[in-house]
Amino acid sequence: MSYLIAMHRESEILKQVSRGDERAFAALFNHYHQRLGLHIYKITRSEDLAEEVVQDVFLKIWMNRELLATVDNFPVYLYVISRNAALNCLKKAAHESARIEDVDLHLETMVAEVSEEDHRYLLIDEAIDQLPPRQKQVYLLSRHERLSYAEIAMQLDLSKESVKKYLQIATKSISSYIRKKLVMSCLIVAQYFFTK
Repeated sequence: MSYLIAMHRESEILKQVSRGDERAFAALFNHYHQRLGLHIYKITRSEDLAEEVVQDVFLKIWMNRELLATVDNFPVYLYVISRNAALNCLKKAAHESARIEDVDLHLETMVAEVSEEDHRYLLIDEAIDQLPPRQKQVYLLSRHERLSYAEIAMQLDLSKESVKKYLQIATKSISSYIRKKLVMSCLIVAQYFFTK
């Protein structure tokens, strides 16, 4: 079977990579490197740095491939290590150019620019992780893999009605979780300003 596969087989690919399968690693790289490059570019504002960070991140993933067998949500795992790598790369560049204060200010500005979008995605990922296993499976297959109710029902050995119900409950739970988190954030910000 081709390694240019649908990513609903991602957990199997991660296991193959963790066992040292280079073709599976190439498939993982091909699936994610372009999106990751765009994400890193938003942080670094440099094509050269973005390319360097993407290479470093995938090298790190390969060097620590045994850990992939335990990763439940690879996009979140990739997001966290790539963001850290990008910020570290910017800090290193700042030290090398001896303009630490200017770059720190630049970093804060860039982080602020992407933080709202990042925060929203992180909240969604957190909310998905809070779902019971079956709801989480149905939600990810529907929203991330874009499978139809019938395809999900066949894959999980459920009725289409059960799939629909799981998806409705999961969507409602995610919305509720995000609403609560946003309200809490607003309260914390308000408390900060009123206690100064």
